[in-house]
Amino acid sequence: MIKVLLADDQALVRAGFRALLDAQADITVVGEAGNGAEAARSAELTRPDVVLMDIRMPGTDGLEATRRIVSNPALGGVRVLILTTFDEDEYVFEAVRIGASGFLVKDTEPVELLRAVRVIAEGEALLSPGVTRRLIGEFARRARPGRSMRELDLLTSREREIVALVAEGLSNDEIAARLVVSPATAKTHVSRSMVKLAARDRAQLVVLAYETGLVRPGWSG
Repeated sequence: MIKVLLADDQALVRAGFRALLDAQADITVVGEAGNGAEAARSAELTRPDVVLMDIRMPGTDGLEATRRIVSNPALGGVRVLILTTFDEDEYVFEAVRIGASGFLVKDTEPVELLRAVRVIAEGEALLSPGVTRRLIGEFARRARPGRSMRELDLLTSREREIVALVAEGLSNDEIAARLVVSPATAKTHVSRSMVKLAARDRAQLVVLAYETGLVRPGWSG
């Protein structure tokens, strides 16, 4: 059972999400929060698998709440999925940088929201290719290089290649096709890279790829 915490300052929005999610056999809503401070406290109490986090909330916003959740060692298994009414909200990109696993716009189709929750709960990130590439394109323009390439020394040359492709927004299947390997092999390389680099998920691989200079804005294979 996937446990979900809802964080949004609009009660009607939370009610709509709860009705959709609780109707699923494999998902249950374990709590609700109307602001970021409540979200961080509720995450500690309920230990959800996924937090659906609105960015714009009164008082403590979703960005600060994400920071608190991601930095809490006791909540290492909690994934944050950012919800926004804006297609390119500047705060979304900072949220991904500090550890959110991806984002969705609030008018996403219900089936896509459900898929996103399940994907995030499994430890994946960045969701559909369209959302992935919009995020990465914007992140590439906003990224602040400065981390050392030495952080990549643990990776093999193939793993570096894989991380660069993840940073392009390619799925495991697309990486497999590009490198002429099986999707399972591609997934294994991605997983090993995340473990070696202590990355929470694919989103963090994208952050690291840009900030170490492994890839740069405008690069494409």
